[in-house]
Amino acid sequence: MKLSKSQIKKMSESFAQAKTQQVAQKAVTKNGILASAEDGNVIQRMSPANFAFTIDVDKEAVANQKMSGRCWMFACLNTLRFHIEKDLDMPKGTFELSQAHLAFYNKLERAAWFLDHIVQTADKSLDDREVDWLISAPMQDGGDWDMICALVKKYGVMPHQAMAETHCTNDTAEVNTVLSNLLRQDAIKLRSMAREGKDTEATQLEMLDDVYRILATCFGEPPEKFDFQYEDSKGAYHADFGLTPLEFLEKYVKVDLDDYIGVINVPGAERPYNRMYTIQDSDQIPERENLYLNVPMPDLKELVIKQLKSGEPIWFGSDVLQHCDRNAGVMAKDLFDLDAMFGIKMDMDKEQRYDMKDSLPTHAMLIAGVDMDKDGKPAKWKIENSWGTENHGQKTGNNGYFVCDDWWFDNFVYEVAIRKDLLTSEQQAALKTEPIVWPFWNSFNPVLGA
Repeated sequence: MKLSKSQIKKMSESFAQAKTQQVAQKAVTKNGILASAEDGNVIQRMSPANFAFTIDVDKEAVANQKMSGRCWMFACLNTLRFHIEKDLDMPKGTFELSQAHLAFYNKLERAAWFLDHIVQTADKSLDDREVDWLISAPMQDGGDWDMICALVKKYGVMPHQAMAETHCTNDTAEVNTVLSNLLRQDAIKLRSMAREGKDTEATQLEMLDDVYRILATCFGEPPEKFDFQYEDSKGAYHADFGLTPLEFLEKYVKVDLDDYIGVINVPGAERPYNRMYTIQDSDQIPERENLYLNVPMPDLKELVIKQLKSGEPIWFGSDVLQHCDRNAGVMAKDLFDLDAMFGIKMDMDKEQRYDMKDSLPTHAMLIAGVDMDKDGKPAKWKIENSWGTENHGQKTGNNGYFVCDDWWFDNFVYEVAIRKDLLTSEQQAALKTEPIVWPFWNSFNPVLGA
């Protein structure tokens, strides 16, 4: 339709009659939308003074991914450090695993994956949907549960002090841009060679050597061996020298990541529950396929509570910035009253939001506890984030921990990593079925996340 000036005049007259929006205009133009719509009562109800939970399993010091999209990596390594500190009787919050170590190999693996897929799609035109998708963002930070599990199993882990953070691991924008420019340049050559029928393997290895050089310059080279020294909670000194990352994994990480499965809740008639799913072109770490078991939300929450009761936090993926006050560390249904502020109604459900790409999994954290109401149902959930304890000089949440109400959990939690032995017999049987394959442009593709 063509918009006429008379139609716009009627809109203006309608706004002039909306007295509530006349008042709201004064607040919003000065303070912004969310600050003006925020309900302080919700913040007070979920404030640090009320930060108590029926089941509370995790009080680790919060890590800080800073200006990088490695939340999925931080959340998994925070899970592993939880078990290491517990097994070694280390004081809470005194230990951290190196995120830079696995970030290095993640980018090297993703470069190799990109070059392989450029060769595989060389017969397609540049405006083909898959090729356009590949070259639109050759290098970024996003990932998922199975990807970090594959990295851990392949490359091991090491203490943070063995390979500390650098400027470029803390802020990945520059290195992602440099690597994306290089990989797009390499793609031109590889597509030409493949179309001419030439063998590209040796050329790909030369290209990966360039990627390695950039990563080593920006992140530092991962050490082949390192020493592990610590004091336990009784003050006793321990030392283990000359460990490789895989030796450290075998010796000090007692949980087996193969025992976990990504359980998701993505409603929709075309996405039946109690079925397995995978995603085309999501094999950035080829040693492990990204697999998901889709279940109804009540079943997902039941599994989460089982795992919490066993004394173990849960890695999870969510749409973190929906209905969220980052400084307060609160995520709740009534936090912002936009309907009243604008005089409109926003009532999409979870399925509709997902289908319309209004909501999708964007961030991974840990579920550290849950508070039950008098009827034994979840009222609020304790969340260990990886955004540090301050945001622009202001405190973030409760020492970096967030809290969400149960409505937020229902609507914006998409994936949890659950021990397979906690699944029902029906769910365990579903694990053995052939997965339904979602297309590469599906919102769950970990390449798209951060």
